[in-house]
Amino acid sequence: MPVTKGLGAVAVVVLVFAFGRDDAVQWVLAGAVALGLAVWALRDVVAPIRLAADTTGVTVVAGFRRRRWLPWPEVERVRLDRRVRLGLTAELLEIDADDALFLFSMHDLGADPQDVLAELEELRTQHDKAAEDPAA
Repeated sequence: MPVTKGLGAVAVVVLVFAFGRDDAVQWVLAGAVALGLAVWALRDVVAPIRLAADTTGVTVVAGFRRRRWLPWPEVERVRLDRRVRLGLTAELLEIDADDALFLFSMHDLGADPQDVLAELEELRTQHDKAAEDPAA
């Protein structure tokens, strides 16, 4: 995905160069779009792992490099948000914590969100069992 985003940034500039050389507004808009795509691609390179989890909680990446660890008791809900629009199905993994909502697509996770949801539910179950039986 980062390569595709980078190529998109280059394509925007090339198209404006080919068809809108004299229009300053097109250059400004193309520059903004190209910069946005380049920053988005850079984020994917700098922080490729957006979600990590174990039996103690989950770690999410918010923004570029900021990581936030959420212990399982702070995670209110983990669910799959599936929407069908124009014949296309989009799935997002949704993690609802105290004051924040984190959404992860298949591209963010590197796996099917439904599979990741099953893994997270298993880790949370293991955490709950360990909390009930501290001797284990």
